[in-house]
Amino acid sequence: MVKLDVADLVDSLGLLRLVTPGRGGQVHDVVLAEPGEPAGQPGEIVLAVGVTGPAEAVALLERADAAGAEGVVLKAPVAPEVAEAAAGLKPAVIELQPDTSWTHVIWLVRGAVDRAYAPQPSGIPDDLFALADTAAEIADAPVTLEDARSRVLAYSGRQDTTDPARVSTIVGRRVPPQVIAHLRACGVFRKLARSSDPILVPAGPDDMLPRLVIPVRAGGEWLGSIWVVARTPISQDRVRRLTDLASVVALHLLRLRAEAGVARRVSADQLRTALRDGTPVPADLPYRAVILGGGEDLRRRLDLWEAITHRFGWHRPLLADLDGALYALLTDPPRTRGEAGSTPWLRTVLTEVRAHDRTLYAAAGGPARSPADLPRSRAEAAELDALITSGRLAPGLLLLEDVWDAVVIERARKATRVEEGLLGSPLPALITHDEKHGTAFLATLAAWLDHYGDPKGTAEALSVHPNTLRYRLRRMAEVAPLDLSSPQTRLALRLQLTGLGTDP
Repeated sequence: MVKLDVADLVDSLGLLRLVTPGRGGQVHDVVLAEPGEPAGQPGEIVLAVGVTGPAEAVALLERADAAGAEGVVLKAPVAPEVAEAAAGLKPAVIELQPDTSWTHVIWLVRGAVDRAYAPQPSGIPDDLFALADTAAEIADAPVTLEDARSRVLAYSGRQDTTDPARVSTIVGRRVPPQVIAHLRACGVFRKLARSSDPILVPAGPDDMLPRLVIPVRAGGEWLGSIWVVARTPISQDRVRRLTDLASVVALHLLRLRAEAGVARRVSADQLRTALRDGTPVPADLPYRAVILGGGEDLRRRLDLWEAITHRFGWHRPLLADLDGALYALLTDPPRTRGEAGSTPWLRTVLTEVRAHDRTLYAAAGGPARSPADLPRSRAEAAELDALITSGRLAPGLLLLEDVWDAVVIERARKATRVEEGLLGSPLPALITHDEKHGTAFLATLAAWLDHYGDPKGTAEALSVHPNTLRYRLRRMAEVAPLDLSSPQTRLALRLQLTGLGTDP
């Protein structure tokens, strides 16, 4: 697998200089610094757009360090106090030549990152970026290639001459929401889904220039599109050549989709084997098996969680479906804030995504300190998942050690095997009396055991007067022999009541 660290990125681009190395982490993305927002996240380089002085630069570095970002790019010259403050912080300080536009460096960094991680089919010299450059030459204008979900797959050079909407599209890897709304209002997506004809899009929000859109289709299926910034009208001859190029892009998209599917299946097969048999996996010990929930359709759940993990910086997620559940393998670092793909990271992710979708949850088995522990961690995750789906535990991020008591009780409840008989306990007599006379002896006994030694608490749990509780206890003793002085008897009765589903 190709890796791109901070030093590699700086060496590959002539406009940057490494001032302080930081911790030399792997780079997956580039983002703009936003006032009042977290400055990046693990795997990201932060561009210090709008930072004007050393104090602001130091403040941004501290925010980037708290967020776990890999580096911060500052315009030259970097003040000595900034470099001094950066010593001991995680992010590297990267200096950008003062006469370079931020738009240009966005294009350069994103291009280096995307090229480093893009699949490279053997024997195929042209990739999507080369095709985007070819389209740009034909149109004499900047170009992006996008899939059917408006995700940017590749883009040409000359993006520094385009509009803010295009810059946001490249930085965010997808079209901004306000631009999507404009395109929907113009009927662009409806036309793309139904026709192969080129589409002219008028100027839109955020100073968006007009666009020429060429649908990319194969066998009637809409795979994506070529987007050209049409600052000036594009001749029919150029449009025709772009349409011809779309057929080449279609073949490439089909090949990449097939390769991605194969790669995901191979990764999923390896993870399934590890979870079943305890074979080694590409993760740092210790790790946990985690079931990711959300929706009944397993295929859609996998697509959803892949999108979530990529959005929050886990660019190579370890996900696999197994026995009707979706599993992830997460590292379990002993830190409050973990890297992408760790349990602390997942807690942060769930807090954010559950604000929009309450069906999402995660059930994490105990830490696996060796590959041989993985099947045990998987089984524990499945136990927690069953408790969530049955309503016995509330959804969210559940770690085994946080709800171990519920797991112990559930295991004991199953072990009582009440469906096979109650082994001579006094409960059958109480059950018969309740069914015949409409009494609530079972519920009363369960409440009494849960509040043993506290008649007032028992009565409140049952919403009855304490005198009523005393009367019931006397009647129960007449119906069945109840020796509640024995701790062992109390425990056995409560487990059987739990097995019967009796709660106060």
